[in-house]
Amino acid sequence: MMTTDTEISLIRRAKTGETEAFGQLYDTYVKRIYDFIYYKTMHQQTAEDLTSDTFFKALRSINQFKDETGSFQAWLYRIARNTVIDHYRAKKTTVAIDDIWGLGSTADVEIDVDNKVLLEKIQSHLATLTTEQRDIVILRVWEGLSYKEIAAIVEKSPEACKVSFSRTVSKLRAGHLTGLLLLLNQLVT
Repeated sequence: MMTTDTEISLIRRAKTGETEAFGQLYDTYVKRIYDFIYYKTMHQQTAEDLTSDTFFKALRSINQFKDETGSFQAWLYRIARNTVIDHYRAKKTTVAIDDIWGLGSTADVEIDVDNKVLLEKIQSHLATLTTEQRDIVILRVWEGLSYKEIAAIVEKSPEACKVSFSRTVSKLRAGHLTGLLLLLNQLVT
């Protein structure tokens, strides 16, 4: 794990045009950003493309990042979240943008049969949640972020994120959906 001082130094160097410094930031965060986007799209190729787009956008706008006032990680996750939203807007689907979970056709999901079954179970469970609830669950459980970091990404207070997560977990338990976490962990590993 990179120290805060090292990260700030790399950000400052990247702002001066040092692509190697940005490359080190990329190496630090690419897996986390890819996983987040994959959980949102459930399609490997789409997640790879959108992860690439996220880092290109971050590189182009690195000078806009204020290292004194914000978390670089949260900034990247916001870019990733907006990139996914833009992707679905560009598809011009008739489904509301807040309901983008599971829009991908199973015909273009190239995974083995076992993972396909797990994916269908996960999508059906997560489809019962709002977009914000899904984001908070993914960021908290699978990405391991703090409520403060999640709040910076979804632009809510840490307390609101904590309450939303708690209510979502209660909803999942009430609906006997506690196996959801185990299913997604099986798919990822």
